[in-house]
Amino acid sequence: MIKRQLLLLSILSIVFWLPTNAQSVKVGDTAPDIVQTNHKGELVKLSDLRGKMVLVDFWASWCVPCRRENPNLVEAYNEYKDAEFINGNGFTIFSVSLDSKKASWLKAIKDDNLVWPYHVSDLKGWRSEPAKKYGIRAVPANYLIDGDGKVVAVYLRGDKIEEALEKNEDTWLNQIFR
Repeated sequence: MIKRQLLLLSILSIVFWLPTNAQSVKVGDTAPDIVQTNHKGELVKLSDLRGKMVLVDFWASWCVPCRRENPNLVEAYNEYKDAEFINGNGFTIFSVSLDSKKASWLKAIKDDNLVWPYHVSDLKGWRSEPAKKYGIRAVPANYLIDGDGKVVAVYLRGDKIEEALEKNEDTWLNQIFR
């Protein structure tokens, strides 16, 4: 009984603690820039990836649904990293971790084979500045951004990631139907 009460109290504290005036990023918006320290301690900017299709992925090592989604991200990255898109050359993932423990974050990157180079976190958990900017209230959450920095799709999971990338791929078939 005490465990249930503690769990309920934890959930309620998280829900009520999250900012209510958080900005929500929608399809068609220019993606807010993210400037964070990467897993190697270097400063990384989302805006430096302009010209590429980028999936901004909010996740955490402790998030079971996030970890289950990671194989889909790895597959999409490996398949599309060198693809040409209608508005962007190449595809990458910009992973924003809501972890508060660096060791757990780095272990998850390694264990899940997250091979793309862009992993950032301020290690503030739910107080993460990028999470506030994007209005993140649950993870996993993601935003597909085109080469001009515009959001073209949101909350893609499973096959939806590859469907969105295929839709934006610069193929002869897509050129005919534009």
